[in-house]
Amino acid sequence: MANGKILRQLIKAGATGDFDAFRRASESIIQDERLKQHHLLANDLEHILYGEHSKPAKQFSRQVLPLPPVDKERGLPLLDIRQPQRPLEEVVLQEPASSIIEELLEEHRRADILRSYGMKPSGKVIFFGPPGCGKTLAAEAIAFELDLPLAIVRLDALVSSFLGETAANLRRVFEFIAEQPMVVLFDEFDAIGKERADAAEHGELRRVVNAVLQMMDAYQGKSLILAATNHERILDTAIWRRFDEAIEFPLPDRAQIKQLLALKLRGVRRQFEIDDESVLDLFAQRSGADIERTVRRSVKRMILRSQEFLTIKDLKQAASREI
Repeated sequence: MANGKILRQLIKAGATGDFDAFRRASESIIQDERLKQHHLLANDLEHILYGEHSKPAKQFSRQVLPLPPVDKERGLPLLDIRQPQRPLEEVVLQEPASSIIEELLEEHRRADILRSYGMKPSGKVIFFGPPGCGKTLAAEAIAFELDLPLAIVRLDALVSSFLGETAANLRRVFEFIAEQPMVVLFDEFDAIGKERADAAEHGELRRVVNAVLQMMDAYQGKSLILAATNHERILDTAIWRRFDEAIEFPLPDRAQIKQLLALKLRGVRRQFEIDDESVLDLFAQRSGADIERTVRRSVKRMILRSQEFLTIKDLKQAASREI
């Protein structure tokens, strides 16, 4: 058990919000447990300290989240609004996606300077690429870095069975986000932006696509609009021109795989190096989400079996479950 001095430091740091002091006291406790050969406990404490809570949650200026508009047919909210929790440092991206997002953040942080020159920051960005490659996570990280709520448009509520109600729901969403500053993610955007020339689609969908185009053209609101799709080839060609930026999220390459493993295995004692070729081969052509699930499953296995170290065998068994 940690001594009284460290416990006093820990409680004082938590009470005063001094995260640096809290981290130093926590590291002392972890080191003390490690010296006592309490490796599993030390591993758990390191994961808590350096994992999802490596940074204190930002305090947002809007403490109470606004109530979203609802679908009149079923009474479902048209957006899920939440406070983002994951910072940009948890997003591993290839170039040029990483640079474009950094530029996007700078534009919004220094929007007043741009406006003084008669310009404005990019307000509409589309993400495209295979599923599980970080599109939704990137949207959350952008909201986190800009100290804005994240609003995810609910397509299950947006698309109505009533003729014309889908377009009306879209209008409610655009009117709402125009007044409420936030980062808005239209996930699975192809559901409302599909190619109008597709003979298999009926007239109602064509009207919805036309409504999307008109609303995006007219949009001058306060929110940053992000759209994400796993099926960029079926998007209407006119959709692309409505976005200021298009960012591709491909499957991670070997350099990205190493970064992802370093991030997800931080604080985990292991019997292999992250740049081991057999480890990298194990995750070739896997998405970031696949890699994260595999690592989480293997670490759970290690903990439940009271193993001191994570092995390549654990990773392989977890990866085979993913397949």
